[in-house]
Amino acid sequence: MRAFSALRRLAALGTAVTLVVALAACGSDDKSSGGPDLGLLQAGTLRIGTLTDAPPNVYVKDGKFTGFDNDLITAVAAKLNLKPEFVGTDFSALLSQVNGGQFDLGSSSITITEARKKTVAFSNGYDFGYLGLNTTKTSGITSFDQLAGKRVVVVQGTVQDDYATSKNLNPVRVPNYNAAVGQLKAGTADAWISPAEIGEKMAKEQGGGVVILAAKELSSAPTAYAVAKSNDKLREAVNKALDEVIADGTWTKLVQQYYPGRAVPASFKPGSGTVKFTPPSAG
Repeated sequence: MRAFSALRRLAALGTAVTLVVALAACGSDDKSSGGPDLGLLQAGTLRIGTLTDAPPNVYVKDGKFTGFDNDLITAVAAKLNLKPEFVGTDFSALLSQVNGGQFDLGSSSITITEARKKTVAFSNGYDFGYLGLNTTKTSGITSFDQLAGKRVVVVQGTVQDDYATSKNLNPVRVPNYNAAVGQLKAGTADAWISPAEIGEKMAKEQGGGVVILAAKELSSAPTAYAVAKSNDKLREAVNKALDEVIADGTWTKLVQQYYPGRAVPASFKPGSGTVKFTPPSAG
């Protein structure tokens, strides 16, 4: 009888130990997946709103979302033990979709501006950008100061839209970059103010045809990932992981892959600005 009682006590103890271990394991899974600690739409997954038509930054190739911005955020997600899930959208809707909870994060070479800070929060900057001036071989336009009185096209909601509006150019607004190039090719626009890297890439894709990149000038603000203003935990986690991929050489590798030969301004420091990194070769 005493032996039977002892066995019952051991069985109860084993059940309690199993329950404690199971609960501890559950807690560990939640933490390792990012889960509710980062305020994600789905535990373990980073849902990212992006574009499909803006190489070399964000685009789809062979059915896969890629480009400098998207490959970089994929590396950041890996540091956080998260699976990236990309969804295509229009830039004009992206920031409001991030703020409204449709996406955890926005990735699309987004320049930080005071106006945009009213809608979303931003990670630390991971890249710099140039304003580009795309036009046609026959337009005679070679600089930004020749745009007054011309029919100028921009992608709605971009920093290029802000620039054109600030210069009183009364731009024609389109939803995406392919539509902007289409206006130039059709002769319904004289110039497109573009993100220079995207404008240069799309001009080259014309095979020396109608569209050219005539000029560019450095933007005063960096580009960054957008997160909801209410999600400080995700923003802080992304910033930490971003510094890690800068420190381990991933950032430099991707810059060399997508922007071969592009010099980095001496004033630009990616991420928090405190991480040592190897500047990409400009040669």
